[in-house]
Amino acid sequence: MAKNSEDRFKKIIAHAKEYGFVFQSSELYDGLSAVYDYGQNGVELKNNIKDYWWKSMVQYHENIVGLDSAIFMHPRTWKASGHLDAFNDPMIDNKDSKKRYRADDLIEEHMEKLQGKIDKEVKKARKRFGEDFDEEKFLATNERVVKYKEQIESINNRLVKALEDENLGELKQLIDDLEIVDPVSGTKNWTDVRQFNLMFDTRLGSLSDDSNKVYLRPETAQGIFVNYLNVQKTGRMKIPFGIAQIGKAFRNEIVARQFIFRMREFEQMEMQYFVRPGTEMDWFEYWKNERVKWHRSLGIPDEYYKLYEHENLAHYANAAYDIEFAYPMGFKELEGIHSRTDFDLSAHQEYSGRKVQYYDPETQESYVPYVVETSIGLDRLFLSVLSYAYEEEKLDDGSERIVMKIPPFLAPIKVAVFPLVRKDGLPEKAREIINGLKYDYNCHYEEKDAIGKRYRRHDAIGTPYCITVDHQTLDDNTVTIRERDSMKQDRIPIDNISPIVWERLRENRG
Repeated sequence: MAKNSEDRFKKIIAHAKEYGFVFQSSELYDGLSAVYDYGQNGVELKNNIKDYWWKSMVQYHENIVGLDSAIFMHPRTWKASGHLDAFNDPMIDNKDSKKRYRADDLIEEHMEKLQGKIDKEVKKARKRFGEDFDEEKFLATNERVVKYKEQIESINNRLVKALEDENLGELKQLIDDLEIVDPVSGTKNWTDVRQFNLMFDTRLGSLSDDSNKVYLRPETAQGIFVNYLNVQKTGRMKIPFGIAQIGKAFRNEIVARQFIFRMREFEQMEMQYFVRPGTEMDWFEYWKNERVKWHRSLGIPDEYYKLYEHENLAHYANAAYDIEFAYPMGFKELEGIHSRTDFDLSAHQEYSGRKVQYYDPETQESYVPYVVETSIGLDRLFLSVLSYAYEEEKLDDGSERIVMKIPPFLAPIKVAVFPLVRKDGLPEKAREIINGLKYDYNCHYEEKDAIGKRYRRHDAIGTPYCITVDHQTLDDNTVTIRERDSMKQDRIPIDNISPIVWERLRENRG
């Protein structure tokens, strides 16, 4: 498993720009903070991820259908959902650097530093004791480690209670007690903690009074909930059933950082599964396991993932797990699985004055369904693929290459076709081959530079298969196919290119 490091993260960000995956938005005008554009290779990778998720959710499940709801919604939607009153982050400013931070993030980072000290002690002990090292016993008995663990537990208990009670004074006191310093100025000159609402607002129509105020949606889930009855009736759906959606959401993140991990404009892939009250925990376990299986199907090793159970639950949930991924900056949330109870549908029923109950023909009763949610950040999933894929390799001949080991079925370009030289009819033959492949795969034709440089360029993009047309091709209608990860080359007939690529793409799915 690749090591987590700030240096590696910087290399991934630079690589993403250099090879057309991700650009800073409005870079021509010095950029727009925490907003990014997807380049020619990035948009292909992103679309492949979306397509794979959509098929796994909608196409492969008879009782899950799709939806594409509008970004603008009636303002009362956000009153019912709780976003107008409770969608806030506790913010704190450093008076010297003028930088603003989430108070809970500062405290969590302090706990991570303590955990880092524990990990350092374990590493030293393992090196000292070798095969005789008993990690479990060491964690339970080492005086220094036990002290760090007690500190983490005490801090976490205070943090959770302060967040639950919305006690901003306690958050400030905790920062003072821990003597947390600003990473920029190095001082402890903090303001009080304040709540900051994360929703963007704008005006609908030509008037500018409050009656026309609308919001850019901070999540896509509410578009599903307000359309629940429309979909259920027109699709003649029976409980349990799901509604899936991929769409943009917007949050005015004050502390937006870590590249595309936390942005102001981002994309979500969500599925809301409507179930009979009392069965929600069974379905919660089902979808938790299903989503873990789905991530494993990407071909990324299991050690890159871990499950985190929430203790401090959102106001709408009675159970929640995160699937976390080992990004270069450590394990962070990738996907959330939540049991949302009947909070959302009941709230919309109350605020709209319209019934959203479901008549269950099996139990012969009407009820407001409970909901189990799976919600994944598409941009975060994109970053997880990049983080896993980026690799610097030293080859047997002493040379080096950067290769993006993107799961082949997700790769932006599936097949690159090269004529060995730009003469003797080889370009024409290569064009003929690519014209036969482009209806099934995203292909790329390239004739510039030596063949080795072309291989390296497509290694860096993540192209799994390169086809080289040479003079032998004109004699026997065979080409060389090169595999990205192993760099192994095989001679195959032109007619076999498509079936071989198809079979290898299928084999590479987890």
